[in-house]
Formats: sequence, structure tokens, C-alpha cells
Amino acid sequence: MENVIVIQGHVNFPITIDPTVWIFDDRKVDLTTYFSEEKEEKDDEILAYTKAVSKHWDREIKEGAAFPPINRSLNKFEKDEALTGSFAIALSPFIKNAEPKEGSSQLIIVTKDEKTIEIPLSKAHDAILGFSKDGKPVEDGPVHFYFGDGSNKDEPIKNIIKFLIK
Repeated sequence: MENVIVIQGHVNFPITIDPTVWIFDDRKVDLTTYFSEEKEEKDDEILAYTKAVSKHWDREIKEGAAFPPINRSLNKFEKDEALTGSFAIALSPFIKNAEPKEGSSQLIIVTKDEKTIEIPLSKAHDAILGFSKDGKPVEDGPVHFYFGDGSNKDEPIKNIIKFLIK
């Protein structure tokens, strides 16, 4: 249970998260370059998504549905990267899955020493959780909390045991 984090409180669905499996998640981002890269505007992301879906839809109409590859294996570069890289994942999808109840406005981060840090829920949606450093799980984790703007990239919030939404 030491590597597991919970999101609970004023939510419809309290959830349990295991960061040890995120190394296989396609949503992970490279923590070494995340804060130095230019952020795409959300409108650009929506436009790109719409174009991709439209292209896929057109292909299905013309050619029929293509089944996704089963048991996609990692190439050697991806394996090496997973064994040596530093990675993070967005917190927002997990907050959305917990479905904060109407009126929820704060995320409280609880650390191992029972210290609490309270931040606006809107700011938490932009945050990322670092889970791997140089190919190994973070030592004082299971995750490190980074604000989306990178304001704490050198001093993330560490030793997190749970997130409370209120």
C-alpha cells in the first residue's frame, strides 16, 4: 500500500491509483523536457483531434474498419527510454474520473508526515505527477507533484499519500 495513492473526499467515485504501472501508459510525458517545451494551445489540440477523427472516419467509410494491432511490443529505443528516463503523467484525468461533486473547489495534498497543502482545483487540473527518475521509481514518492506552470519544478511536493477534494 506504500506505492498506492487515493483520491477521495467530496467526489462521486473515490479512486485508488498505482503509479508503478504508469511506465506503460501512453499518456506519460518526459519530465526532463516537459517544462522547457512550448505548450500547445487547447484550440490547436482540439483542431488536431478533430482532423484525426475526421480522417479516421473517412478511411473507415471508404475501406472499412481496421482493427488495432494486438499486443503491440515496444521497440528497443522505447525499452531503453523506459529504463533510463524520467517521466510524469497528468493529474487531470484522475480527478475527472473521481468526478468531484458540485461545489468542489480545493485539492488537498496529504504527505506522509500528515502535512497538508491546499490548492485550487482548477490549478490541480494543470498539474503533473512525476513517478520515475532515471528509470527508477521516485525515492521520496510514490509521486512528486509539479504545478503545470513549472513554478515548483526544482522543489516538487514529495511523499504524497493521498489527495482530498473538498
